[in-house]
Amino acid sequence: MQSPPELIIEGPKKAAWTIALAHGAGAPMDSPFMNVIAGGLAERGLRVARFEFPYMAARRRQGRGGPPDREPILRETWLQVVERLGRERLIVGGKSMGGRIASLIADEANVAGLVCLGYPFHPVGKPDQLRVKHLLTIKTPTLIVQGERDSFGSREEVAAYSLPAGIRIHWLTDGDHSFKPRKKSGVTEDQNREATIGEIGAFLDELPAAKGR
Repeated sequence: MQSPPELIIEGPKKAAWTIALAHGAGAPMDSPFMNVIAGGLAERGLRVARFEFPYMAARRRQGRGGPPDREPILRETWLQVVERLGRERLIVGGKSMGGRIASLIADEANVAGLVCLGYPFHPVGKPDQLRVKHLLTIKTPTLIVQGERDSFGSREEVAAYSLPAGIRIHWLTDGDHSFKPRKKSGVTEDQNREATIGEIGAFLDELPAAKGR
């Protein structure tokens, strides 16, 4: 068994919720995107934990690139993080690949919720290679925050997937895979990221476990 990953933890220790966030395939846990989202959530009173998959931790140590780990290792890493943080009042999720792997273990781990930021519904340019089969039967309350023109799954494409009503999708105006809009949209990247933080907060407030707070 591989060693558990190191965690960056922000926010109050006795927060109502803990949200664990994994990075995407190409950027680390302290990328500008991850820093903004994690920092914003912590400022709103959430306990936020970030970690890196083994391949990304190796990139940091060695100063050179390497491909993502195979799916079994990614899943094992996520389950180790869940075990360390505890399942109670735990939300799992993350950016792109990190959120997708979280979605694969969410039911098994019996966590309180799932938040995917820019879900990779299909590889870029390969709309027929869908990654939605497990989402059709997922039991974990789920929020997907997606840019309207995400090349991994645009608003028009996702509308055709017939995802279950238990999956809540919030669309960010003109956003790409990192939620960045074009200037002509009249919306800024900062506004889309702030909207993301707000939508996560609203999602948590509506979870069944939130009623007893």
